[in-house]
Amino acid sequence: MDYPSKVLAKAVEEISGLPGIGKKSALRLALHLLKQPESQAIALGDALNKLVTEIKYCKYCHNFSDVEICEICANPKRNVEILCVVEDVRDVMAIENTGKYRGKYLVLGGKISPMEGIGPNQLHISSIGKKLERGEVKELIFALSATMEGDTTAYYIYKKFKNFEVNFSTIARGISVGDELEYADEISLGRSIQNRLPYNEKD
Repeated sequence: MDYPSKVLAKAVEEISGLPGIGKKSALRLALHLLKQPESQAIALGDALNKLVTEIKYCKYCHNFSDVEICEICANPKRNVEILCVVEDVRDVMAIENTGKYRGKYLVLGGKISPMEGIGPNQLHISSIGKKLERGEVKELIFALSATMEGDTTAYYIYKKFKNFEVNFSTIARGISVGDELEYADEISLGRSIQNRLPYNEKD
């Protein structure tokens, strides 16, 4: 597609690099921004700049944070004895929206996937060990996607840490196989956490 402006072409190219946005959608977004007050586009640019330069990862759970320790880890009212292991920050947000969980989290940053070249060393699995070594965690909940990769990741973590004095559990499969947590409705996800089951390595 030919563009009347190199600046517009560059904007379309960058916007179309986002997931799920093609060149036509990117052009519509760029033209929409041009029709808005200049201050709105500048505010968007400033927000995006701060997103990549100022956002931090919690040193304890790897959740997004504005400071060194996220609000969940810093909250003394959260139950330190329960640790929920999730793949992604979006899973933390989904579970928090249910209002049914008051423990803490550990964000792995993905799941073991040989097809994508992701092994255990690329995930924050060692952080689980550090938490277990402190002896505070009594229950470790697997809240991973109901996929082969999610099951493989849970099994690996279980085998690695099964000798610690901790109970392993998994959220009830009220979520269809293959579904990601972020797409589950809040009621189903909340129930799956409340009705969690003991983890069985043979499942």
